Amino acid sequence: MTDKLKFAFYWAASCGGCEIAVLDINEKILEVVEIADILFWPVAIDVKYKDVEAMEDDHIDVCFFNGAVRTSEQEHIAKLLRKKSKYLVSFGACAVNGGVPGLANVTDRDEVFKDSYTDNLSTGNPEGRVPCTSFDIPEGELTLPEVYHTVHTLNQVVDVDYFLPGCPPPPELIINAVEAIASGELPPKGAVLAPSKSVCDECEYEKSEKRISSVKRIYEVEEVEDKCLLEQGIICMGPATRGGCDARCLDANMPCTGCGGPTPNSKDQGAKMISALASILGIEDETVMDDEELQAILDQVRDMMGTFYMYTLPDSLLKRKVM
Repeated sequence: MTDKLKFAFYWAASCGGCEIAVLDINEKILEVVEIADILFWPVAIDVKYKDVEAMEDDHIDVCFFNGAVRTSEQEHIAKLLRKKSKYLVSFGACAVNGGVPGLANVTDRDEVFKDSYTDNLSTGNPEGRVPCTSFDIPEGELTLPEVYHTVHTLNQVVDVDYFLPGCPPPPELIINAVEAIASGELPPKGAVLAPSKSVCDECEYEKSEKRISSVKRIYEVEEVEDKCLLEQGIICMGPATRGGCDARCLDANMPCTGCGGPTPNSKDQGAKMISALASILGIEDETVMDDEELQAILDQVRDMMGTFYMYTLPDSLLKRKVM
């Protein structure tokens, strides 16, 4: 190719796994280098914000933006990269749905700081200092980005062209996305670059119509049988989660936790999973359970929010707790 594509990568509020996932395509990365120059990738190359600010609008062909938006800096860079990129891809669960950082929406910034910096037994902080946006020292003023009370998905902050879910996105989906970009055969704007089927459709466990009368965590099961984990009383988010991962976790006898985000036409992943779970609760002889029996099962779910909204709280119907 005479004119290479111009790529950019950015890491916002996330663990950094999506940065590693780019390298998980292994030798395919050499093919990416053949067709594209990476102009901006702070974790890997020394490029400054001012370099991006100096670019003409739409100078970058595609930007892969991973991580939720939690701070003023992340919001600023999201808007900057949107302006400088022809296509902006929401890359990974945190950017697409809010991810694990989005669970902070069950509280606010002040409570997060309190738990992290003052009420934490492993933190020595006798003066009770917490991060602030400005602090004066003899040498001058030190500044930090503002931490917002609410964690947002990328598309709640800027216009997004495509969505590539997963925690992190599977290498196969990354390769497919890059090949589609290179060939110019992109789907309509707003498309999710992943299959429309659920994780259950990719799972090889045997399934039946068995009902369950108790709920367990995976470590509470002495021996995992070669059949649907839900039918063994283990909460698995497969029915409510978009596939494309080839059910890797289930192949390792671990339940799906929902990182692919909601299935198509589902407004709320957690609500859909709760509905799926409710549909199989009951006694094996199909005797109707009374309210006390149902409540006893629900009490076995130790962390409702962390179980059903681990990756999607900011993008759900709930969005955040009202403080």
